[in-house]
Amino acid sequence: MYLLLLAIIYIAFISLGLPDSLLGSAWPVMHKQLEVPLSYAGIVTMIISSGTIISSLMSERVTRKFGAGLVTAVSVFMTAAALFGFSISNSFILLCIWAIPYGLGAGAIDAALNNYVALHYSSRHMNWLHCCWGVGAAISPYIMSYCLIGGYGWNSGYRSVAIIQIILSAFLFISLPLWKKNGSGSKNGNGEENDTEIVGLRQALKIRGVKLVLITFFGYCALETTAGLWASSYLVLHRGVAKEIAAQFASLFFIGITFGRFLCGFISDKFGDKQMIRYGLTIITFGIVLIILPIGTNITALAGLIIVGLGCAPIYPAIIHSTPSNFGAENSQAIIGIQMASAYTGSTLMPPVFGVIADNINIGLYPFYLLFFAALMIIMSEKLNRTIAAAK
Repeated sequence: MYLLLLAIIYIAFISLGLPDSLLGSAWPVMHKQLEVPLSYAGIVTMIISSGTIISSLMSERVTRKFGAGLVTAVSVFMTAAALFGFSISNSFILLCIWAIPYGLGAGAIDAALNNYVALHYSSRHMNWLHCCWGVGAAISPYIMSYCLIGGYGWNSGYRSVAIIQIILSAFLFISLPLWKKNGSGSKNGNGEENDTEIVGLRQALKIRGVKLVLITFFGYCALETTAGLWASSYLVLHRGVAKEIAAQFASLFFIGITFGRFLCGFISDKFGDKQMIRYGLTIITFGIVLIILPIGTNITALAGLIIVGLGCAPIYPAIIHSTPSNFGAENSQAIIGIQMASAYTGSTLMPPVFGVIADNINIGLYPFYLLFFAALMIIMSEKLNRTIAAAK
């Protein structure tokens, strides 16, 4: 039963990644057919992000009432319905409407699944599960490109992924008895009713170290998203790299994260979450230094980008997995939900901020912007370690 449920959770993490890269793949075609400016993609992503933040903050209350299994199954179905809604939309307004359940479903899945895995599985599985997210995020652009190249249109790309999500949600509904046997959401690990008090946002923020981990998570997602979004533009406009090569290495950044999480799964149980975060931050800093080095070749900058991706790999899973240990299992769902909200806030707001810097000052500040967030993470995570050690 343990292994069967684990396999289903792996599938759920793939489903979590599937929708994330669809809009970027399809938007160059979508915006022309919908007769809206290219920049309107930002409106859709902001609506989705707002939904994920709201559902993340509500995750403890909802998961305690219904259980992680049911929340995950319903949320996957919500995203499937939203994707199908995208596929039949013929106006930008309809896209914005369907983006609401899309974001709400995605945030609920993320918070519920991450907390369940942090409570019931080892750090090794947390890394491999987030690797599966990367697999899902990598598969969907190929589905969309197949539909576009084959002349089926972007609608078919969304419909195809929606059908996959519906099938995955059916598996999740069928698996609900397995979640209950392993202790899920409204019941504790012993199968008894969980009557502990719901931890509100204000109460959670008063717990020692929570503000530090939120800033760390904010910084991580700001760095990861900015690095991936602006890598190609920086390489082309500041370093003079050919567009084709820049695009390839920008994609290698994400491949580095996914492959790095696969490798981290083999060593994370041995070194522990705290050390994995330290190793990741050290590697990120080294990669950024390589990007900054003012030498006559671009090889170091290209290599540095991949190294930054590898350094990013263990940090997100390790922060999530360490939450029950740092703050108590009884507080983990609430704190992971707030962490998800902080993460989405960082990934939503900070890349556009760098866009303003690039437009008005210099895109060459890209590695220094990344270095700022790396330094912020190092300071906050080490403060967190000292705070947790003093409390124990």
